[in-house]
Amino acid sequence: MSKIIRARAPLRIGIAGGGTDVEPYASEHGGLVFNTTIDKYAYCTLIPNETDEMTVVSPNYGTVTEKLELPMRYDGTAEDLVRSVVNHFQITQGFKVYVRSDVPPGSGLGGSSTLMVAIIKAFSEWKKIKMSKHEIASLAFHLEREDIGLGGGKQDQYAAAFGGFNMMYFTKDGVDVRPVRLKDSVLQELQERSLLCYTGRSRESATIIEEQVKDLKNDISKEEAYEESKRLAMSISRALRLKDIDGAAALLNLAWEQKKKFTSKISNPRINELYKTAMDNGALGGKVSGAGGGGFMFFICAPGKRERVCKRLEAKGAEVLQFKFDDRGARTGKLDVGEYTARLINRIWATAPLPAKSN
Repeated sequence: MSKIIRARAPLRIGIAGGGTDVEPYASEHGGLVFNTTIDKYAYCTLIPNETDEMTVVSPNYGTVTEKLELPMRYDGTAEDLVRSVVNHFQITQGFKVYVRSDVPPGSGLGGSSTLMVAIIKAFSEWKKIKMSKHEIASLAFHLEREDIGLGGGKQDQYAAAFGGFNMMYFTKDGVDVRPVRLKDSVLQELQERSLLCYTGRSRESATIIEEQVKDLKNDISKEEAYEESKRLAMSISRALRLKDIDGAAALLNLAWEQKKKFTSKISNPRINELYKTAMDNGALGGKVSGAGGGGFMFFICAPGKRERVCKRLEAKGAEVLQFKFDDRGARTGKLDVGEYTARLINRIWATAPLPAKSN
């Protein structure tokens, strides 16, 4: 019998406080982020075999096959995510892995970190290694940021592992994830009034974050924008818990104004154009999700105005992404199948739905 392991992890919307989770600020001053996850995912399908090779298949980057020789060396490509997990778990048995995402690279929804979480989830399931959500997120951060050396903060890994609406606290002593429980009526209303639109431009988050860190080091006055961003993250969370969606939307605007102070690369004429279009046609608040510079924008609209805002944004060339909030984090499904079925699945299962059995 052959084994097929499928994992997926949810992408996230950064609502407020993003950027305060980046080192060294987070350790020196404490970071605080309010975010949520959605029903768009990063996927990893893992099929072990009896070879001494790993094959990584991705619709964005093609197919790469190489011999399993520990430690696997990094070359700056997307396959480094898989190589780092292979090194950590000391994988010597061959396998084929399919990785993909529901959104393009550079989306501002935490794509690469979310994929890292899905890969870890799949490999830990294969090797029967029990890991808590905290352990998965911590390992994902370590491998991506410290082992491979990719720039970024910490919120993406924890959002993908935990799922749902969360307040996240980042200090030199670790990460504290606190779920934000919203009433069903609030969640339903927020869902009806929220939208995501793709600016049409991906961005290199590591470059923007590098600029952000440099700007803060050279201009200590920017610390006030970071502190205000954290206060706004708390205030938006509180407004939603109190069923004040309009108030949360207004605070979202203030969070965007503070975010833009981190570095000049966070916004640009295209983002400004879409923001103005949305606000002129019924949005009450909005901001870029993620590091900035492109990717997706998140808006909260006035009651009954969402469709109008969508149409106006689409007329400007933006792509509106239909989504729902997802309150579950990374999960896996596993199947044991015969060799013939495995060969068929090898060709067609990379895009199949996740099996109903999950954990």
